[in-house]
Amino acid sequence: MKIETKINILFTIVFVLGIIISGIVSSKLLQENAQQQVTAKAQMLMEVMNSVRNYTNNRINPLLESRLQTEAAFIPETVPAFSAIQVFEDLRHHPAYKNFFYKEATLNPTNLRDKADIFEVDLVKKFRKNSGTKEILGYRQFPEGENFFIARPLAVTQQSCLQCHSTPESAPKSQIASYGSVNGFGWKLNEIIAAQVVYVPVTQILDSAQRSAYVLMAALIIIFATIFFLTNLLLRKTIIQRLKKIAKVAEKVSTGDMDSDFGKQSNDEIGALAVAFNRMKKSLEIALKMLNQTTY
Repeated sequence: MKIETKINILFTIVFVLGIIISGIVSSKLLQENAQQQVTAKAQMLMEVMNSVRNYTNNRINPLLESRLQTEAAFIPETVPAFSAIQVFEDLRHHPAYKNFFYKEATLNPTNLRDKADIFEVDLVKKFRKNSGTKEILGYRQFPEGENFFIARPLAVTQQSCLQCHSTPESAPKSQIASYGSVNGFGWKLNEIIAAQVVYVPVTQILDSAQRSAYVLMAALIIIFATIFFLTNLLLRKTIIQRLKKIAKVAEKVSTGDMDSDFGKQSNDEIGALAVAFNRMKKSLEIALKMLNQTTY
């Protein structure tokens, strides 16, 4: 097997392995980066919703609390969950957030809009089973596509919450008039009653990361192919062709053609080899002359 063939086989193996390893690593890094972006966005939205809840609970509720007993219609703006949900729904009017969802998935909600589905009921049960769990991350499939979710437990931490959620008798009349006396009662202090969930669509983000990985792979293939081609060209010009020339001259000299010359080579290893062959040729010529003189 020729040296050029051996080197090409070696380069091909290195080329293929390099492409495979680079592709796997780059794809993994891009996917991880996309996941970090999705997680950061979900956490940011969760913190914003908690800020809205806290503002409603600390600033809005005290201003309107006295009117709950006198107003004929219930004032939902006094409820932190309502404020957070409405703010998020306004956010969803922006095209970039239309497929994002926020829900305070409750086992026994006052407003049936907040009723936990089977998936969310399981989240609440997990929080209740392990009180040390402060956050659950994962994926959920929707008809619109796959969503990443972040869920946190919601518990009754203030006695004032039980005014509306302990018994129908203690609830404001306006609440009973708006939502009835069946749902949203029987809550207990420090009980986990819901899972606060933010859903972030990931299909487009992950697809974008995958496309970026393909583009990077294509770029790497082009780079490796260019290196392969240039290396082969350099190898052929600077080594293979010069070695073939030296071998051809050596073959002629070995058959008695002393007029053949290895020529002037550059100052590299191949050039040094040519110089050595020229010296050996001259030594051979001197030896043959001495032999001829001795013979005659």
